Amino acid sequence: MAVLIFGLVLFLGTHTFASARGVRAQAVEGLGYGLYRGLYTVITLIGLALIIWGFSRYRADGLIVLWTPPSWTRHLTILLMWFAWVSLALSNPAPSRLRGWIKHPQLNAVKIWALAHLIANGDLGGLVLFGAFIVWAGYDRYSLKRRGAPTPPRLDHFARGDGIGLIVGTLLWVTMIFAHPYIIGPTVLAF
Repeated sequence: MAVLIFGLVLFLGTHTFASARGVRAQAVEGLGYGLYRGLYTVITLIGLALIIWGFSRYRADGLIVLWTPPSWTRHLTILLMWFAWVSLALSNPAPSRLRGWIKHPQLNAVKIWALAHLIANGDLGGLVLFGAFIVWAGYDRYSLKRRGAPTPPRLDHFARGDGIGLIVGTLLWVTMIFAHPYIIGPTVLAF
């Protein structure tokens, strides 16, 4: 569990640091943009690797069950993941009405992904992993709003980006349903 937590601190910490624009600007000025981006990327990738390794070690050592989610939560998770994948796919650069509604599609995808997995998992490691991402995503959304980050325009019609988002998101969703046991472990379609 310690490896998982350390990975979360590195991964989410670098993302949180980037949202503190004043401190980030000082780091970029002191290090230079290239070195800053390089360090940011390396630390983020190390954090992601530690999250994956730490969570897999935690699962291999045996889950610490806190509660047993009802079986229907698996189906809800599958449905919510469609929204997460579509939201992620809506971050494509083509004009989109849905992206204007969502405002921050990648961040929205993270929130839905984490919530969906919290619903279906009742163990301590899942609570730590998915709970950390939900808390961070809530903070980041607040941070974006507070600093007046630009949002996509709200189109009055559906556009090419909406089609791309819906089709690509659905394809990614179906792919992950079948690839999940090979990439992550648990079988998604176990009834």
